[in-house]
Amino acid sequence: MKLRDLPGVDRLAGDVAGRLPYPLPNPLIVTVARQAIDEARQVILGGGEADPAVIALDSLLPLAAARPRRVLNATGVLLHTNLGRAPLAAHAAAVAADQAVGYLNLEVDLATGDRGGRGKYTAELLKTLTGAEAALVVNNNAGALLLSLAALAGGKRVLVSRGELIEIGGSFRLPDLMASSGAILEEVGTTNRTRLADYERSVENAAAVLKVHPSNYRVEGFTEEVDYGDLASLAAAAGIPFIADVGSGLLDIRTPWLEGPPPSWLAGEPGVRQTLEAGASVVLFSGDKLLGGPQAGVIVGEASAVDRIRRHPMARALRVDGTTQAALVTTLESYAAGDGRAIPFWDMATLDIAELTARSVAFASSVGESATVIDSHSVPGAGSVPGEMIPSPAIRVVCDADAVWHGLIGATPPVLARRKQGALEIDLRTIPPGNDGRIADLLHELLG
Repeated sequence: MKLRDLPGVDRLAGDVAGRLPYPLPNPLIVTVARQAIDEARQVILGGGEADPAVIALDSLLPLAAARPRRVLNATGVLLHTNLGRAPLAAHAAAVAADQAVGYLNLEVDLATGDRGGRGKYTAELLKTLTGAEAALVVNNNAGALLLSLAALAGGKRVLVSRGELIEIGGSFRLPDLMASSGAILEEVGTTNRTRLADYERSVENAAAVLKVHPSNYRVEGFTEEVDYGDLASLAAAAGIPFIADVGSGLLDIRTPWLEGPPPSWLAGEPGVRQTLEAGASVVLFSGDKLLGGPQAGVIVGEASAVDRIRRHPMARALRVDGTTQAALVTTLESYAAGDGRAIPFWDMATLDIAELTARSVAFASSVGESATVIDSHSVPGAGSVPGEMIPSPAIRVVCDADAVWHGLIGATPPVLARRKQGALEIDLRTIPPGNDGRIADLLHELLG
């Protein structure tokens, strides 16, 4: 192509717009088209060959793929961080949407007409469900930890086990977050063994004791840690708060919102209510993990400690918006009603194996001879209940796994499966039943 053959911006924008799998705003396409023409011009002036349409599409296609949209999760990871963690219950999403398109009583007391406290009803629900004296909701659990440390121990020493200074997804390191609160972290114990005596040697003049759920890993073998009750007693004797970050948001280890005994894969996961009963001053947890609600960080505990946290200037910067509050309230009301199956996470986690197996057999049959049903497992995900698995059948498809996997994520809607030992696996536990046929037909088509 010569310089005189370069198209005008509007012509190029119209050309590439017709080649996109999803429509993008015209101003965005025009901007990229203008940049592509400039880039092609420079290449041609340098003696090279360049097609501005190719250059523009190289930029626009990734943008089209990055546009937020619904994805079908066939990985068996119930809380898939890369896919938004916990899906909201349809009625919770509907309540949030209804309030998002209008006004809501965010800070108005409808009983008196006066200004009301933000999140008052949410706090009452959380107090009822956990046994806490007070509660506060912020934007996420990292924010809850940052705010709690800043309010309760800013500029002072906080004791924490060396084995709990973890790194989570995206190279995000908790020690960096903690230090940014202004608190001075003092590591006690070793990576694999921390005893009460390690805390006792350093507790004098400390501002707080902190215990952090290991989240996405588990240390096994020659290990030792101090339980919540012993740390609470130590902190109480020293007259300082004990902050327990339990992470995943299991409200009660007895799971009263489910029929029957607690699932075996929950063994060892700390419950919010039980951690408070053990004496923690404040307990922090996520709204979008085992709680099964929207992204949020929840702080529950003693009224005096939560009030100090609420009054810190940083609290305003970390608070949640009204629609998040609405979705969280609706989720908590399902717990209060004892209706765990109304929450998608618990509904998926407790699906009957026989029902899943029957679905999987029908799915494999419609795909063809390359698909078989195998014994496998799902996982809670998002750092919740690390190392634990939920028995679950899966459909194993013998194929060019990479090619078919890419074909699935390029579909509408995209389907994310898992690749394992050279084959493709589909776990229907994380797929709403009405989508089985659509995915099976797509797989059959991709397999030729």
